[in-house]
Amino acid sequence: MHRCLTLLAVLLLSTSVLADDVRTPPPDAGDLKALFNGKDLTGWDGDPKLWAVKDGVIRGETTKDNAAKGNTFLIWKDGTVKDFDLRLSFRMNAANNSGIQYRSKHITEGKVSNAWVVRGYQHELRNEKKFPNTSSFIYDEGGKRGRMCQVGEKVVWTADGKKDVKETFVTQEAFDKLMKVDDWNDVVIIAKGKNVKHYLNGQLVVDFTDEDPKLALSQGVVALQLHAGAPMWVEFKNVRLKQLK
Repeated sequence: MHRCLTLLAVLLLSTSVLADDVRTPPPDAGDLKALFNGKDLTGWDGDPKLWAVKDGVIRGETTKDNAAKGNTFLIWKDGTVKDFDLRLSFRMNAANNSGIQYRSKHITEGKVSNAWVVRGYQHELRNEKKFPNTSSFIYDEGGKRGRMCQVGEKVVWTADGKKDVKETFVTQEAFDKLMKVDDWNDVVIIAKGKNVKHYLNGQLVVDFTDEDPKLALSQGVVALQLHAGAPMWVEFKNVRLKQLK
């Protein structure tokens, strides 16, 4: 009897550990809301000289003659997010970088470079594979914390403002196989309370918990970035959202 109880306890503990260490996103249950209708930018706001719909996808593009005046964003205007499940696909060239903002703030006061400045948590987007300049890390857009959680890190940003790396779980070799350069890549971002997880093509790549009482973000806008500097293009499709309770 004692041996059976011991075995049961071990099995329950193992199940609990596996449940807390899932490296794939939950399956799409079909209840996510489409944020992009595939036809036009209804529900979004950005510089009309830089953002458009082309061949059924959102396309942002800068050129030498049509440059971005500072980092600029296409902002979803039909709500904000707190705890959420956001899914989309992207592709881009390698001339510059882009990003997906969430729980962020549209900056309209003070000295801003354009009418679509956004600051907050950013899911970095790049058409590159080599660490550390890859897609998927968390960047503090417009803030002072820089790259808060690199690809393959499980990080707690402590209450006293320090980055505590608890684990590294994605190797360069694994990411080389995961990231699709010059092709569509699938992104899932899930935020619950202080924790945020990024998934790329079905695999967990970032696990970040923000314990900073002054800098942690709990709610804000969703936006897509065009970066200032070198001419670039980026495309998005299948943009879907579920608000989590």
